[in-house]
Amino acid sequence: MITIRRRRVRRRFVAVAVLAALLALAGFVAVVNPDGIRTRLHTQVMLLVDPPPDRPIADTVLITPRPLLTPAPTASAAGVAPVAAGGSAPPATPSPTPTPMPQRVAVDVNLLKNPAAHFVSEQANDTWCAVAGTQMVLNIWGKAPTTLAFEKELASRIREWESRRDSLNGGWGPSAIATALGAYGVPGYQVRAYQTRADALFDAAKAIETEHAPVLLMAWRGAHTWVMSGFRADADPLVFDDAKVTGTYILDPWYPLISSIWGASDPPGSFENLQSMRDNYLRWKRPEGHYPGRDGLFIAVVPTKPLTR
Repeated sequence: MITIRRRRVRRRFVAVAVLAALLALAGFVAVVNPDGIRTRLHTQVMLLVDPPPDRPIADTVLITPRPLLTPAPTASAAGVAPVAAGGSAPPATPSPTPTPMPQRVAVDVNLLKNPAAHFVSEQANDTWCAVAGTQMVLNIWGKAPTTLAFEKELASRIREWESRRDSLNGGWGPSAIATALGAYGVPGYQVRAYQTRADALFDAAKAIETEHAPVLLMAWRGAHTWVMSGFRADADPLVFDDAKVTGTYILDPWYPLISSIWGASDPPGSFENLQSMRDNYLRWKRPEGHYPGRDGLFIAVVPTKPLTR
């Protein structure tokens, strides 16, 4: 009996020692790779030690595809009353003056005259793209400075907003971004999903024009955050349902870092053409697991209330 007990104690001691070694290794290894993605070993160990809470979050809103344009009414018999059988035609009713169609011209919209004045880099911690993106939006709304001290303050409050439903790895997800904005006096941002990139950019452009507020795009398959402050389109999205967004104005918190996967980032306020959007703004696909309502869709955090200072 004494021998068996000793063996059990030794086995437990070995198991504890192995776990301690894994924790030490996960903390010793560079826990973050050059692209801001934690090593799988570190992530799994940290999730076992301190899993994120399973608190409720607002549902991701699926935006249905744009409807087809309604054909213009024909001028066949507009304003003319029918003729009764065997009778004479009544006096013709004058046709109303048709409303002139708005001219279809290309538009170039940007909320920011000096994007660099609102820019925040994630250089303090290369996993803080969502933190820096949120801070930039708060600054544009006049609710926060662009200082490193505020970036650290904002990052430190993630425990108040994180949920495994938003990020299986814990930390920042699109819902946490929307909640953090509300906590600092910018309510109304909504996590939306789209079946196509074109619909996502069209809806983002309309929101920028309507609310005069920036949009956050979940780039790099949901691993990164871009702030969209403007766009170019072949027609005004508020007037033409078939307007095509041809590019966006972006503040990328990754600048001036260089990613081994995604390449060099562009300076704040750079115009990203359609090819750049195809390369960077991709369907949500996270390696850590499945996200109902997001998987395979384009995700954005969109304002629903007008910007007021």
